[in-house]
Amino acid sequence: MAIVPIALPLEPLLAALDMAGVAVFAVSGALAAAKSKQTIVTFAFFAAVTGIGGGTLRDLLIGAPVFWVGRSDYLGICLVAAAAVWLLKADRWRMSALLWFDALGLGAYAVLGAAKALNYGVPALPAVVMGVLTASFGGIIRDLLAGEPSILLRREIYVSAAALGAGTYVALSVIGVGMWPAAVIGAAAGFGLRGVAIATGLALPGYRED
Repeated sequence: MAIVPIALPLEPLLAALDMAGVAVFAVSGALAAAKSKQTIVTFAFFAAVTGIGGGTLRDLLIGAPVFWVGRSDYLGICLVAAAAVWLLKADRWRMSALLWFDALGLGAYAVLGAAKALNYGVPALPAVVMGVLTASFGGIIRDLLAGEPSILLRREIYVSAAALGAGTYVALSVIGVGMWPAAVIGAAAGFGLRGVAIATGLALPGYRED
């Protein structure tokens, strides 16, 4: 079934998911800076790179204007997130908070990336890939900057959760489910799978692992 690009009706949904995804990913970036006892400047940098990194890559790949260029609110959200984590003395938080904030961002951003790709006429399967990249690329950069093992080199369920969220949204959209129900179900599926992995240690098997 061919997917027809959706125009203006999708914009409020994209805006809501975009802001939510940037905010929670920015918090996770600032928490990574807190974990390694960095300066406020590094807090801001980590928050910005984590918050907008995945969406920037997505927009470049689908030929869309990069979403945060030419406006101040997205970077403003990142700076507010960094300041809030700094002022709330995040080093006293349990660092599992980073994982849960990241899981929230993953669910929202996986759906956002897929939805925006569909809106620009990208076919279903590449749209799912755009959702995965949107949800995971910022975290990859954050881990590299923080000197942590990349999520791509760990067996824990992360990219798979992003794929589930994006794939669920795209599949529901293809069969005609409304955008809001599809978005909520997709985001919940991605967050739910990632949450189960965080809570139980669920991981993918390694190659030829007995």
